Amino acid sequence: MITVNNLHISFGAMRAVDDVSFHVDDEETFGLVGESGCGKSTLLRVLCGLNRNWQGDITIAGETISPDRSRAFFKDVQMVFQDPYGSLHPRHNVNSVLTEPLTIHGMDNASERVATMLDQVGLGAAFRYRYPHQLSGGQRQRVAIARALILEPKVLLLDEPTSALDVSVQAEILNLLKEIRQTRKLTCILVSHDLAVISYMCDRIGVMNTGRILEELSASQLNSDAGHHPYTMQLLTASRGYHRVLGKDLTDAADALE
Repeated sequence: MITVNNLHISFGAMRAVDDVSFHVDDEETFGLVGESGCGKSTLLRVLCGLNRNWQGDITIAGETISPDRSRAFFKDVQMVFQDPYGSLHPRHNVNSVLTEPLTIHGMDNASERVATMLDQVGLGAAFRYRYPHQLSGGQRQRVAIARALILEPKVLLLDEPTSALDVSVQAEILNLLKEIRQTRKLTCILVSHDLAVISYMCDRIGVMNTGRILEELSASQLNSDAGHHPYTMQLLTASRGYHRVLGKDLTDAADALE
């Protein structure tokens, strides 16, 4: 469904994504994991069409993608952003948020589609005319997911969709996304720095650092600590919490820089 070859993304002299290549099969969920600033979200913004300044080859659903995208592309490829507080317009109620993309793409039966979508994301009719300030973080993210799905896309891009939420709410949103992915047979790319989220949601994982994909792992390899690259092993160790030996190594490294 998605093929990326030799993707380069720069901001002035800074190379944010450096010669990245990967593929995502139809109905597969591919994860990108790495520390903040490694290029994960920047890559997603190129795929969804928000960043037009890139070089390389991208194919989605058999179509070669250029920086200028068609309206049909934006119907087929949708994105859920990290911040549920910033991704919704504060003066638009839920009904307006969900109706607008339907109007843009000329889809009929808007009222019925909105009602159905609210039920599918676990909100229901009681939330239809509420404003973002009347919703919790988890409820806002459910609205953002509904907005992305209401156009019936083929590809869903997820930019750390649970990192701004409480742990208990994170689990609810992840279960919702997993169920929707299966029922709608979506192809997904999930970006996160949380290995637990990645291993729960993804079939395969690309480990990123300094703008490059260092290696790819299956979910089973990730869960069994079967990474090969030293950076991957550092991530795996860090994900298990504080480790006395690792802590000593980091302290020694910090002392050496002083």
